[in-house]
Amino acid sequence: MMEYAKLQNGSDVRGVALAGVPGEEVTLTPEIAGTIARAFARWLGAKKGKAPEALVIGVGRDSRLSGPDLAARVAEGVLLEGAACRDCGMASTPAMFMSTVLPGFGWDGAVMITASHLPWNRNGLKFFTREGGLESGDIRELLALAGELPACGKAPEGQAERADLMAAYAAHLRGIILGSLEAGEKPLEGFKIAVDAGNGAGGFFARDVLAPLGADVSASVYLEPNGRFPNHVPNPEDKTAQAAIRKAVLDGGCDLGLIFDTDVDRAGAVDRDGQELCRNRLIGLMGAIAAQEAPGSAIVTDSVTSAELAEFLTKKLGLVHRRFKRGYKNVINEGIRLNREGVPCLVAMETSGHTAMRENYFLDDGAYAAVKIVIQGAKLRREGRTLGDLLRDLREPLEAAEYRLKIAGEGFREYGAEVLGALEEYARGKAGWEVAPDNHEGVRVSVPGARGWFLLRMSLHDPLMPLNVESGEAGGVAAIVGELREFLAGWERLDLGSLG
Repeated sequence: MMEYAKLQNGSDVRGVALAGVPGEEVTLTPEIAGTIARAFARWLGAKKGKAPEALVIGVGRDSRLSGPDLAARVAEGVLLEGAACRDCGMASTPAMFMSTVLPGFGWDGAVMITASHLPWNRNGLKFFTREGGLESGDIRELLALAGELPACGKAPEGQAERADLMAAYAAHLRGIILGSLEAGEKPLEGFKIAVDAGNGAGGFFARDVLAPLGADVSASVYLEPNGRFPNHVPNPEDKTAQAAIRKAVLDGGCDLGLIFDTDVDRAGAVDRDGQELCRNRLIGLMGAIAAQEAPGSAIVTDSVTSAELAEFLTKKLGLVHRRFKRGYKNVINEGIRLNREGVPCLVAMETSGHTAMRENYFLDDGAYAAVKIVIQGAKLRREGRTLGDLLRDLREPLEAAEYRLKIAGEGFREYGAEVLGALEEYARGKAGWEVAPDNHEGVRVSVPGARGWFLLRMSLHDPLMPLNVESGEAGGVAAIVGELREFLAGWERLDLGSLG
């Protein structure tokens, strides 16, 4: 019997969908995907108290090679349960959520077929209701239910109705820009913007959002979907990807560059001078926008943001900075919690580029983040300024590194917890180390002598402990790692090979 639980990856379903990579057997077949989709329809009906035939569920996919076959079987799974299915074709992950709330749509649920920036042979499923994306506990329930169902057969042909969701979603985004800039029907005229879609699903942003508003998108690259991702990894954090959008901006004489991951739930940007606006700088930019709209409000970030960013957010922008656990759902849920407790929080972000805003359902939507950046860039352009001007006071660490320490043997979570408990005690007694008082994941320690800090934590899913180290002086990272190694050397199950 298929062990569906093995396909869970946090709040998503992920697996190998195509053969062709040595050592990676297919784990997510169209039949398995269809059975999981049928379980989703049954789960959704129970949650909403609706009969299956009263449900409407949308299905979309990104550009991955396995997408069409998986989407066909996902639709069949929905139809076999008796629910109505809407085929959205090529779509973005945020658009699939918006299918549950956009006027004229308002479906009960949605399934997005994507594996974000992972290699071409992978794929996965994300699920949405009007309340947002499913949580990890929901996915466990869903997969347990799938394990009780017979393998998904084929439903009668032609019952999934085609729906042009992306046209409505693009119109929604255009409306936000038009309403914010109030400069006629072509508010972006004369604004040259390069878009790098990484051969994923993001080409619509150049074609259907920016160009109709007058923007010159002629310098855009890799807009055509190609599930082999022949040009670079579709990941805004990837160095090759960053170099590609930077080159497009500089060679094209652009005012701005935007880059998306495969399913457009993450974004990055480049200013007209080629300065990359990603990771800490992207958070700083979104923080600057939030500070204009709601002075003194809170911003939630993940645990690996720099000390320099924290200083910029709090001392320069006057925001309340809440550094929280890694994982975009963790960060988003913390932003939601703060608002429920009466603490205004407009933005929740991971350094990976997941950006969620209160005004947009706290949905991690790369296209929506790009809209906010475009609006801000257009306003600054009128003043003869650039996005980079907003970040002049944001200092950067001189050195930064991430090491991944593998844990051997069984019970890796328990072992990792033991390491972290001992490290905190060790750090509190070590001269020159200061344990961060506001940390919510792992152990974060400031090392003033090296003008830096380190964070050791458990991976969300894997048997390893990521170690992030930053320093404001040359050789500082090596000095911090050297001090920390004295502690780590006593833990035999930790592989310290990555430390050099």
